[in-house]
Amino acid sequence: MRTTVGIIGAGPAGLLLARLLHQAGIASVVLESRDRAYVERRQRAGILEQGTVDVLRAAGAGARMDREGLPHDGIELRFARRRHRVDFPALTGGRSVTVYAQTEVCKDLIALQLAEGGPLLFEAEALAVEGAGTESPRVRFRHEGREGRENVLECDYVVGCDGFWGVARTAVPREVSRVFERGYPYAWLGILADVPPSHDELVYARHDRGFALLSMRSPSVTRAYLQVPDGTDADDWADDEIWDELDRRLETDDPQWTLRRGPVTAKSVTPMRSYVHEPMRHGRLFLAGDAAHIVPPTGAKGLNLAVGDVVTLARALILLRDKGDPGALDAYSDTCLRRVWQAERFSYAMTTLLHRAPDATSFDDRIQLAGLDRLTTARSAETDLAEAYTGFPLDEQDRPQQDRP
Repeated sequence: MRTTVGIIGAGPAGLLLARLLHQAGIASVVLESRDRAYVERRQRAGILEQGTVDVLRAAGAGARMDREGLPHDGIELRFARRRHRVDFPALTGGRSVTVYAQTEVCKDLIALQLAEGGPLLFEAEALAVEGAGTESPRVRFRHEGREGRENVLECDYVVGCDGFWGVARTAVPREVSRVFERGYPYAWLGILADVPPSHDELVYARHDRGFALLSMRSPSVTRAYLQVPDGTDADDWADDEIWDELDRRLETDDPQWTLRRGPVTAKSVTPMRSYVHEPMRHGRLFLAGDAAHIVPPTGAKGLNLAVGDVVTLARALILLRDKGDPGALDAYSDTCLRRVWQAERFSYAMTTLLHRAPDATSFDDRIQLAGLDRLTTARSAETDLAEAYTGFPLDEQDRPQQDRP
């Protein structure tokens, strides 16, 4: 089997890249180790930045998102029993975010790919990327749909969208790789519940007992999170205990607000980590999404960073084909990493501002409260949060002239 671009992984990054290339008339093949049902039900991120929404619409994948997604013009910060709303459009010149789950993004892109795009092979496990430093890279893979036989996909370029545990990153030689990472001593206990959300926007709460986040999946489904110690088993928490703890951490002096409770349909624990692999390119192998970087979920950046990566790569491949100019492709790693590190900075700042470390002192508590007070009283600080939350430019050509080096 031969194609121009071999894509490993049918998450949002791989699927969107395939769609963008198809629109440009560039052939691709997508290999996904899981079956379609698994890809369409795995729960991941649910906040789409303004730029991500715009890209999905331009790709022809925005119709259902526009019907069913929930546009949000702000978030609420809670601390010391206070409530403060951050108004995104007022601070960013009109930008906002949309609540639309990654599972739904994948469903939309899969339907488009199967109807219009190149091959999308489910249950096709990538075994290795070979020849990344040559002009003829290849992907060895095993396709369960063909009696588990080993196959080879020959490509002009290979893109690893196969996540942290995938094989693509291992094809980058250790001697040229640099890894930057940080672990956190806490995790998120997340729930889905069949009850309408208790607030029409996301609520981020800093409390002496730990962080809490009130979110949603739809007008009838609540998504909520609690900070818990790293290594917590979700089954150790009874449903009533979770609701009681959310009530405590979200408490305010506003008697009009109450937490709505309902049947918990799913529970899970998400570990917290920051990770960046440099470079994001080796030869004709390109890394995108979680294969290259991971952020703690506090800043809602993971899915959006992946979108930024593949938009940058698609534009570079189109420029090379149309103009014979390899400059953008050669700059892929540097271009993406500027945005990645800004997202890492923002996610780290949000995480450390809102979560209480196990060894936190009274001094640490006051520093957090001072930081939150600054955010809610200084327009410049609030603007920085709003601009970061609604999205950094997708690549160099989208950056304001005054922000360019």
